[in-house]
Order: sequence, then C-alpha cells, then structure tokens
Amino acid sequence: MILRQLLLPPPLRPPVCVTALWTNGGTATRRHISTDGPAPQPVIGQESVEVLGQSYPRDDFTNITPSILAKVGRNLHNQSHHPLWLIKERIKTHFYSAYVSRWGNPLFSVHDNLSPVVTVEQNFDSLLIPPNHPSRKRGDNYYLNRTTMLRAHTSAHQRELVRSGLDAFLLAGDVYRRDEIDASHYPVFHQMEGVRLFSNHELFSKVQHGEDLSLFEVGGRRSPHKQETHTLEAVKLVEFDLKRTLTRLITQLFGEDLEVRWVDCYFPFTHPSFEMEVRFQDDWMEVLGCGVMEQELLNSAGAGNKLGWAFGLGLERLAMVLYSIPDIRLFWSRDERFLEQFRVPDIQQPVCFQPLSKYPPLHNDISFWLPQSRESFTQNDFYELVRCVGGDLVERVSLVDEFTHPKTGRRSQCYRIIYRHMERTLTQQEVGVIHKQIEHIAETELGVQCR
Repeated sequence: MILRQLLLPPPLRPPVCVTALWTNGGTATRRHISTDGPAPQPVIGQESVEVLGQSYPRDDFTNITPSILAKVGRNLHNQSHHPLWLIKERIKTHFYSAYVSRWGNPLFSVHDNLSPVVTVEQNFDSLLIPPNHPSRKRGDNYYLNRTTMLRAHTSAHQRELVRSGLDAFLLAGDVYRRDEIDASHYPVFHQMEGVRLFSNHELFSKVQHGEDLSLFEVGGRRSPHKQETHTLEAVKLVEFDLKRTLTRLITQLFGEDLEVRWVDCYFPFTHPSFEMEVRFQDDWMEVLGCGVMEQELLNSAGAGNKLGWAFGLGLERLAMVLYSIPDIRLFWSRDERFLEQFRVPDIQQPVCFQPLSKYPPLHNDISFWLPQSRESFTQNDFYELVRCVGGDLVERVSLVDEFTHPKTGRRSQCYRIIYRHMERTLTQQEVGVIHKQIEHIAETELGVQCR
C-alpha cells in the first residue's frame, strides 16, 4: 500500500538513547524526558516507532506519520523571539511579577520542556476522561501504540506535577490532534496552562473568622455551582481568585479597555467550568477554558487536603490576534522575512505582522463514493492523508458537496483542496502531481472510489 510505504521509511540511523529521569522496570516513561537540545531523527520502522531516542512497538493503533514526527522536538515555544515564544514569555513575565511568595520569589514555577510522548493513562485517565469519551478516538489523536501517544493537551502532565509537590505552576508545550485543514487549524499547536492549589489556611486567612471555615464538607451534594466534597464558600473564593487572575492576564496582553465575559461550560477535569470570551473586532472570541479542579484528580495526586483551579489557553490563537498573523502555517515557517519581524528588544513591544507577498492559491476538487461500511471512513482520515501527501502546501480542505444516490443509497462527497505555497508561486503542473497522488492513495488506503 502506497500510504503504508510512506509511513514505513527505512531506518535512517541506529537507535539513539536519551537518558530518562524516571524509569520503571527498565522501560523509560515519558514523565520527565527533556526535549532540550537537538532532537534525534524520528524513525517509523516495520515493527517500532522511534521518537526522541525511545523506541515504541507498533500495533493496530499506530497512526503516527513522518510529517507529524518531524515536528516533534521543534519546540517553537522555546525558540527565542519566535512569536509563540514571545507570547509565552509575556505570560510568564506577568505571573512572575504579579504573584510573589512571602520570601520575594515567584510563586509560579514554569515547565516548558516536558516530552510530548505520554501514556494514554496520562492523557486521559489521569484527567478522569471516561473510557468511552469521544476525545479518545483513534481518528482524533496520534497514537504510537495502544498505550502511548503524542499528548493531545498539556494537562496530561497535571497530575505528575501536583504529585511532585507543586502548588502553583505554569506549563507550556506542543500538543497534537488530528483535525480539519484551514487557516486556523493545524495538527500541531501549543498550549499553556496554569494550576494553583490552596490549603485551608491560604484560602481563608484573609477572611473574617476564616478559622471557622473549611474547604470540605461531609455529605454534600454536587450542584451546578460546586462539587459534592467542597463547601460553597471555598468554591466561590477559588472561582473569584481564578477569574481575577485570568482577567488581569488577558487585559495585560490585550489592553485595559478589553471587554470580557464568562460562559459556563463543561470539562471532565474541572467543575464548575468556564470559558473566557473577549470582544475582538466586533465579535466574541473564546480565548481560554478554566475551572475548579476535580477533587478526585487532586486526591489521586496526593493533594487531597487542598482545593485548586486550572486554566488552559492556545498560544497560536493569542499570537494570531495580537500580531495579526493570518495563517497558522506561518508559525512553522523558516522564512527570515517572517521571523525577523519578531526580533524585538522588548517582549512587550507591539508587533503587527507585515504579510509576505501573497502568492496566488490553486484549487482542485476531488469527488469519490464512500465505502459501503460507513465506519471505515472518517473525514479526519482523509484530512490526514492530504496532510501526509501535500504537507504545508495545502492551505485548506473543505467539504463542498454531498450526494446520496436515490437508488443504490451510496454516498458521495466532494472536497475542495486549496494549495498555496507560503514563499513562492505554485504551478498547476506541480499541484496536479500532488493531487493525483491524493486521489490514488485515497482509493488504495481509504477504500473510496473516485468519480
């Protein structure tokens, strides 16, 4: 199979070992493997996948591709004066200056170098995500095998950092999700999150008669406003601290005149949960999710005597707004015309991205009959195939037409693929070669029949 051959390149070098800071029975875990320094060349072999110097056996769940593995270790958020680095540093600087311990040290520690290779247990179970939750689907994630994957969110490290004794920390890193293809979606993006825990004394010390109050109650009931083990007064104080902290952060980034609103929502690992939206260009835009951490998560991490909040935000989304960057693919550009615009002497200095020459797009359509078994085809499988073949030449893929044959019941779909190079003009001839490959591999690997 052609796509399978793309996924199985010959080994490029012998395995390279990376020292793991935490091992179990001789097998390196992903918990504290640093991605600092040059990353070893990833290899997808017939029997195993090698990434960051570790080898993982392949199985029926393996769906990682060379194009995705090539992004592991790039660490855009740690590249000095990259726009994602600028955003991360501005957030870090804000927390360092605004929240100081009684000894004058920053209250929040920062962790931005944890390996993106995690266990499925870390990514889902540690966050109380149910076994049948749709976010676990193979079609939405990048699995090395049934027990190991590239993290889908930085929250995969929450439990281990709390277990290590940290009460306040920021965490930044690259995350991986199979997704649609357009100017604001990319299979690799970057998140930053924060966690803050409170003891009984820390939360109530400034409250009148605080010594009479408690974080927990026995026999309580879960409601839309609190968890069953929490007292209402404790939750309201934590919620107030969380929203005040994030409002200060966002106004520091966007300006004091920013209009903010809070929307109730649901996350498996927090309750109550909220999304912050900001008024931007005459519309409301969601910028982050947050909430009071589920007590079961804290109990499992050895912090059952504390109550806390957590938040998570996307660095690309903030950077695209703050720096007027129109296409998420630009973050991966090595073009000096892009990168030099962000080499500013002060990270707080405003930057407005000046677009590179806008090269013309080329679009080709592809229509095909779907396989008889609907479960054997998903849109994300097709998007991933297009990414694998077309790479970053593909700007957008959109479903433009669907048709069901009135007699046979067969379903047909038509997708429009827009190609645009970020640094030069594409020709229809070279796009045609790529498009033919996509058509052929879609028939071979996805079982569709091109029309």
